[in-house]
Amino acid sequence: MKKHIPLTLRIIVAVILIQTLRFKFTAHPDSVYIFETVGLEPIGRIGIGIIELIAGILLLIPKTVWAGVTITIGVIGGAIMMHLTQLGIEVKNDGGVLFYTAVVTFLLSLSILYMYRKDIPLIGKKLNF
Repeated sequence: MKKHIPLTLRIIVAVILIQTLRFKFTAHPDSVYIFETVGLEPIGRIGIGIIELIAGILLLIPKTVWAGVTITIGVIGGAIMMHLTQLGIEVKNDGGVLFYTAVVTFLLSLSILYMYRKDIPLIGKKLNF
């Protein structure tokens, strides 16, 4: 059972990352609004979409989980900061769904990073906590 938990968490985070790509890559009006509000439209929307795609793929490959989850923590941490500083918790009357999804994804990613900490090159073997 313990063996399946890390894989399940990785799949959940990868699915969250990958399912949002259709909004970014099709220039959905809500996605365009978000990125215009933070001053990153269109380059930021497309660039962050590509980074999230790479992170999602890396999360599904056992040897690169540490890289995928590290990228995810960075991107989602940035999204959370944008919500807290420029967008607000609720965006276009979504009830805070985007923000809360980002927070859950961030916390799951931290958990995954902790589980795979020994796989991080150069420093992983030293992380014995």
